[in-house]
Amino acid sequence: MRVGNDDKIVLPSSKEFEQLYIDLRCREKRIYSDEEAAALPNVHEDHIHRGEWEIRKSSSRKLVRYLQRKDRALKILEVGCGNGWLSHQLSMISYSNVVGIDVNLQELQQAERVFAEAPNLSFIYCDIHSLELQEFDVIVFAAAIQYFCSFSEIIKTALSLLSQEGEVHIIDSNFYWEDEIDDARGRSYTYFSRQGFEKMNGFYFHHSLAELAAFNFAILYDPKSSLNKIFKKKNPFYWIRIKK
Repeated sequence: MRVGNDDKIVLPSSKEFEQLYIDLRCREKRIYSDEEAAALPNVHEDHIHRGEWEIRKSSSRKLVRYLQRKDRALKILEVGCGNGWLSHQLSMISYSNVVGIDVNLQELQQAERVFAEAPNLSFIYCDIHSLELQEFDVIVFAAAIQYFCSFSEIIKTALSLLSQEGEVHIIDSNFYWEDEIDDARGRSYTYFSRQGFEKMNGFYFHHSLAELAAFNFAILYDPKSSLNKIFKKKNPFYWIRIKK
C-alpha cells in the first residue's frame, strides 16, 4: 500500500484543504478510532452520526450489489476514500481490485493500518489529476464530488481513466436544481462560519443536475421521485451513473 509523503506531490492548495478538512472533522466528531473505522458503516445505536451512517450503509450496499451483478473482474477506483471503509467494502466484491486515493494523509494512513490484510486493496496519497495513467472499470465518488470546483472537469478526468465499458458512480452527495443553489450555498456558508471554518467555503461546491446533461448519465436513485416520497425514503442523495 503506497501511502506516504514521497509517493505523490500534492499541490499547496490541497495541503491547505487537507488541514482544514481534518480540523473540521475533529470538530464534527467524524474522526474515528481504528476499531470504529474497521466496523464502518456500522456504528453504535447511540452514535452521534448514526442516522448519517444508516444512509451510507444503504447506499454502499446498493452499489456493491449492483457491481456484484456484473459477475466479472473489476478494477475499481474510489476518489476521496478517506479512512478507506467503502474501498474495503468494494474490495469484498469477487475478483475486484480496488485503489483508494485521497489528499488526506492522516485518514489514508489509518486506512492502511485498518485494512492492511486485504490483498486486493491499496491506497495512494494523491489527487486524481496526478494519478499515474491507469484504466479502471469503475470510478466511485462517495461524499466527495462536492470538493471539486468544476463538475465538468472532474468527470472528464474520470472518464479519461475508464475502460471502454467503464462507469462513474456518484453517491452520498447533494445535487440541486439551478434555483436551489443560492440557498444551498447560503446554508453551507452559515454552517461553516458557525463551526469556525469559514475558509471551507472556498473548498466546498454545489453542483446542479443541469450539469449532468453534458454526459451519458442515468439517475439510479432519485430522492425526489414521487415513489420515494410516498414511501418516505430517508436517503436524500442522488445515485448517478455516468458512462463514456
